[in-house]
Amino acid sequence: MRILLVGEFSRLHNSLKEGLEQLGHEVVIIGDGDGFKDYPVDIKLKHQFVKGPLNILRKMLHRFFGIDLKSLSIQRQFNAQKPNLKGYDIVQLINEKAFNTIPKIEEQLLKFIFENNDKVFLLSCGCDFPSVDYAMKKKFKYSILTPYFNGKISKKDFYPVLMYLQEAQKSLHQFIYSRINGVIASDMDYHLPLEGHSKYLGLIPNPVNTDIIHYIPPVKTDKIIIFHGINSAHYFKKGNDLFEKALLKIEQEFKDQVEIITTTDIPYDEYIELYNRAHIVMDQVYAYDQGYNALEAMAKGKVVFTGAEQEWLDFYDLEPNSVAINAEPDVQQLVKQLAWLITNPDAIDTISKQARAFIEKEHDYIKIAKTYVTKWSEN
Repeated sequence: MRILLVGEFSRLHNSLKEGLEQLGHEVVIIGDGDGFKDYPVDIKLKHQFVKGPLNILRKMLHRFFGIDLKSLSIQRQFNAQKPNLKGYDIVQLINEKAFNTIPKIEEQLLKFIFENNDKVFLLSCGCDFPSVDYAMKKKFKYSILTPYFNGKISKKDFYPVLMYLQEAQKSLHQFIYSRINGVIASDMDYHLPLEGHSKYLGLIPNPVNTDIIHYIPPVKTDKIIIFHGINSAHYFKKGNDLFEKALLKIEQEFKDQVEIITTTDIPYDEYIELYNRAHIVMDQVYAYDQGYNALEAMAKGKVVFTGAEQEWLDFYDLEPNSVAINAEPDVQQLVKQLAWLITNPDAIDTISKQARAFIEKEHDYIKIAKTYVTKWSEN
């Protein structure tokens, strides 16, 4: 089949492409490479008017006149590529904002995609209307909106999430859902809001290419190494404030038994060098399932504090804390879990091996690609 993958989040579509190509399909990715992460794409859409004085001009025009120069730039680049965006058997959108433009322009771009290709599918991956609406109604026991509810994040700073509830974005959501062949959830945080929806086709786990992510057995050292990498733009959303409080207590109680590495917005090469040394990785708090960072860490054999809620355990038929540690928004519980690992280092070896085996079993990129092909073919 000829397959067009639109957009990229944390290498999901690249890993899927690698699996699909192993199965003999022709695959093209169009997108911006997930912003500064710059993952490979076949058709690159460059973001312009996003830095310096031009960014200020863009924001002013958008605020006062509803004109977004960045979106218009993406539209021009898209129009130049139209001959390369027709005639695909399958198109999959990474998200409801796959082109990352304002809703009016997003709809125009998607209209061309719907009219000039056979089947179009949507991933519920990253923020979208169903997941944000579900969280806003407090149907999760906690979610990425919890810090906002608790007053840790202002409405202005949380706009990139809250905007999915605005009328223009809701209208785009309805436009997409009325035309797609179906929507697929990439993990439990998107599965739960979609249960029972007529267009929902089920959860397909994120593909992970374990051929290029190698297992690193835990190295026996005098100290347990804990890595906490902070992205300041998502400090409260990821629960980094809770991790920091827990790690401070751990450092005080086990100062001779642990080495805690905390970084903030460092270059990727330096980040990976420090991260690879760690036995334990602090990923995120407000999740039911793992995102790509956690999955890659688990593939490397790290003990990861991340989303691993009961719904996720039930889905994969797992015991608690067997392949990942469920990180809840409770500092005392985080301290208790860390203390257990520090005083039971053999558990680190066991979880490390089981984490890698879990990724190979449930997230293998070729197995997942086959699942996508089956789902696409049936719908």
